[in-house]
Amino acid sequence: MQTVLLTGFEPFDQDPVNPSWEAVRRLDGVLLEGDVQVVARRLPCAFATAGECLTQLIDELHPVMVIATGLAPGRSTISMERVAININDARIPDNLGEQPIDTAVVAGGPAAYFTTLPIKAMVKAVGKAGIAASVSQTAGTFVCNQVFYRLQHQLAGLGVRSGFIHVPDVYGACQPPMVLSTLVEGLRIAVSAAWQTPMDIVEVGGQVS
Repeated sequence: MQTVLLTGFEPFDQDPVNPSWEAVRRLDGVLLEGDVQVVARRLPCAFATAGECLTQLIDELHPVMVIATGLAPGRSTISMERVAININDARIPDNLGEQPIDTAVVAGGPAAYFTTLPIKAMVKAVGKAGIAASVSQTAGTFVCNQVFYRLQHQLAGLGVRSGFIHVPDVYGACQPPMVLSTLVEGLRIAVSAAWQTPMDIVEVGGQVS
């Protein structure tokens, strides 16, 4: 059986839970079309260990597709990320107390990588289910972006599609609120659409500013 690797993060910034992991872990073992199984794993929220952990998981599981997820406080939609940039610029310390500022994710690496997931098809599929979803043009400069960049860097040219999804804080004050069960279903639909769609659709998903 082939594997789709789906990751979420441990809690950070003194929060007791991280909705990315709470949603992802509920999808562990879900079967997709073509005898493919979702395998969910949790990543540490730390610059020094998150990327290495992801690398080890990919080497261990040999997934046919990889989707990492993380929390985006303040957002109200499930956000399919378009671009990972080669910069760490941490607003707060990570869970190991490190706060890199203006450092490269990969020294000498490209300035940026694009996702290889069909993000607009994913947004459309989730939206059809009545769940708020959107294309995002930035994954920030914290550990989420670092993982996204490391993921794209590791899999570049290997034909394994990969990317990153930011989720809203279902335990916080995002407006309108999204409950955990809705987030889980939205992620399930997004992962299924990513697997079933070999080429993205052409549809408006840009931003004015």
